[in-house]
Amino acid sequence: MIKETFGLLVAGVLAAAAGTCTPALAQGYPARSITIVVPYGPGGSTDLLARSLAQKMSESMGQAVIVENRPGAGGMIGSELVARAAPDGYTIEVGTGATHGIVLFTNKVVPYDPVKSFTALTEAAEVPIVLAVHASVPANNAKEFVEYAKKNPGKVSFGSSGTGSPHHLAGELLKQMTGIDMIHVPYKGAGQAMQDLIGGQIPAIFTTLSTALPQAHGGKIKILGLVEAKRQPSAPEIPTIGESVPGYEMPRSWLGIFGPAGMPAPIVKRLNAELLKALHAPDVRAKLETAGMPVIGTSAEEFAAVVKNDIEMYRKIATAAGIKPE
Repeated sequence: MIKETFGLLVAGVLAAAAGTCTPALAQGYPARSITIVVPYGPGGSTDLLARSLAQKMSESMGQAVIVENRPGAGGMIGSELVARAAPDGYTIEVGTGATHGIVLFTNKVVPYDPVKSFTALTEAAEVPIVLAVHASVPANNAKEFVEYAKKNPGKVSFGSSGTGSPHHLAGELLKQMTGIDMIHVPYKGAGQAMQDLIGGQIPAIFTTLSTALPQAHGGKIKILGLVEAKRQPSAPEIPTIGESVPGYEMPRSWLGIFGPAGMPAPIVKRLNAELLKALHAPDVRAKLETAGMPVIGTSAEEFAAVVKNDIEMYRKIATAAGIKPE
């Protein structure tokens, strides 16, 4: 009885201490610089988002917010770094549907759980994906590209930002639906893939609209279609792939902000507020939306639900496309 009473007393003291230290931790937060990990190389949409947020958050929070690119393994290297970081709000990440979903269906070994290893903070922006080709490719829409690939079986390759990325899955779905024989060429980031497309090393690429638009405007590449079901208000002239290849449709792609699992609620609340403030700043919103990245901004709870739902959607697509973990 004495031991039980003592145990209950200790438990009560610890619970009370936990209840008081967490707000205290949040009150002094941030006391030092914050790192936003980008699990891909410089030059892509994840990098653009991170650097746009970092500048505004630094001004608002009174501490430096540093962007650190950690590319590799389809985004898993940077994501694992964040999953293993202390849950104190000083290490967060720009994650994607690839790093927090598709990896489960393309990799036999994933060094983290996309849901349990992280704290979802906000769905920051939508990242429409397009099929783009080198200017020399004789195709002006997705149907003509499919016809071109059928005439050149095994000779047409497509680049992506990495194995297991939504861009990779978009290409695999097109292969599965049309029967074309294309070779996947994974890169460590969208920037490197785009450089090779412009240089003619690869004829096609699935990449974000934000990465492709500037090059298309310069005449270096052609955008053939969006992988999602609807056209984008920011670029209404670009058709969807489904308009010329009926039935083709990928889930809406997003960029979201994550921290390690177990972050204190007050820190989550503060970071969510700061992220939304930065996202909705007029200059940040204009920069992202001009680049083809519509701003979203959700609560942490709403974003956590999106992640879980999309994992199941990607599971169905990966199964239908015959994609197996490697």
